[in-house]
Amino acid sequence: MSSSTMLALVLFVITYALMMVFQKHRPYIACISAVVYLVLGLEGMWDMGFASAFGAIDFNVLLMIAGTMGTVTLFIESRMPLRMSEMIIKHVPNTMWAVAMLTLFAGVISAFVDNVATVLMVAPIGLAICKRLGISPVPVIISIAVSSNLQGAATLVGDTTSILLGGAADMNFLDFFFMEGRPGMFFATELGALASLFIVLFIFRNEKQPIDAKVETVVEDYVPSYLMIGTVLLLIAASFVPEPAGGSALTIWHLRNGLICVTMCLIGIIYECYRQGGSSPLENVVANMDFDTILILLGLFVVIEGIRSAGVIDLIAGLFYRIAGNNPFLLYTLIVFISVALSAFIDNIPYVTTMIPVVASLASMMGKEPLVFYFGLLIGATLGGNLTPIGASANITAIGILRKNGYEVKNSDFLKIGIPFTMAAVVVGYAFIWLVWG
Repeated sequence: MSSSTMLALVLFVITYALMMVFQKHRPYIACISAVVYLVLGLEGMWDMGFASAFGAIDFNVLLMIAGTMGTVTLFIESRMPLRMSEMIIKHVPNTMWAVAMLTLFAGVISAFVDNVATVLMVAPIGLAICKRLGISPVPVIISIAVSSNLQGAATLVGDTTSILLGGAADMNFLDFFFMEGRPGMFFATELGALASLFIVLFIFRNEKQPIDAKVETVVEDYVPSYLMIGTVLLLIAASFVPEPAGGSALTIWHLRNGLICVTMCLIGIIYECYRQGGSSPLENVVANMDFDTILILLGLFVVIEGIRSAGVIDLIAGLFYRIAGNNPFLLYTLIVFISVALSAFIDNIPYVTTMIPVVASLASMMGKEPLVFYFGLLIGATLGGNLTPIGASANITAIGILRKNGYEVKNSDFLKIGIPFTMAAVVVGYAFIWLVWG
């Protein structure tokens, strides 16, 4: 290992350690680390300058995240998610099925909406039901959170990790459903969700209290709902646009998904400002924008380019390769379950950002297409966060909601739901992807 590679690796480890210890300052740590890598690159430690650093930033991903976040904020404010939840609960016979339907509903919403936003939408319904029946909301809200984490991998816009993978693998919206004539991540995720549903039914098997719910929420503004649907339809349509030969048209083509998401968000903001006669919708969208995630990704794109230029990516890939040999199944298994273990304790966004080029390098070493390894990475990293209370932002949000309402959440409360839920979904998704793509 050369001295420059060693230095880049040490800086990388320090960056991740600082991000884990000082979680509130992760955006600044990522951006400062990016500047350090760039400066050292300009000094000749590795081959990275302004052009390569700027080129490493995936603006399509950043635009998609920002636009989707804004539209989701408007969607939540319209109260449509609350009404949809009530409509579902109205048709269930008892508490056990109410919880099961709430978790499934959270999953469906999370396939198109950020996981944290999903929890914020659905958790109040769960709290109201539990209060009405006089039962503890702790296991109910935890189940909603872990279900939202699972379904984030179902579509291109379901989670930041899906957006990252879609960008790396040049996948469009439809590719998550069918790709190269084979079923994709959507079906692996849904089979995992079906397996986890049986876990939820088993956990709540004794909760047979009858439930009588009414559809009480009034939705007066349907435009945000139309914008959500329109965003999905336009992303599908954009996937059929052929790649232009070059020039500005090619630049727009590479940014097409991000531009769609941002445009729909801006339409929604303009409409809501006009309807309400003020700038409060714009202020609300800005206030709810997750700038931390955007800054973290911005910094990490440059950091990853730095360690790639210094040879760290090849070093990590070589370590995996030495363990797996030339056995694709063993490598796939390692990627899935190491991702599960690591994502239980570290944020899956920086983890996936780091591992995507590693996986690409590993596939190249084996002379294989990287898709099966990409899918394994997404399964492991997305679901691994459900193993612990701190493994995913949705989990932290759910626990915060419970504590705000006066309920203390023990680690054991989370683990007895998170562990069986995660393992059931991971094993099913892991097997499906290998059988179809391995």
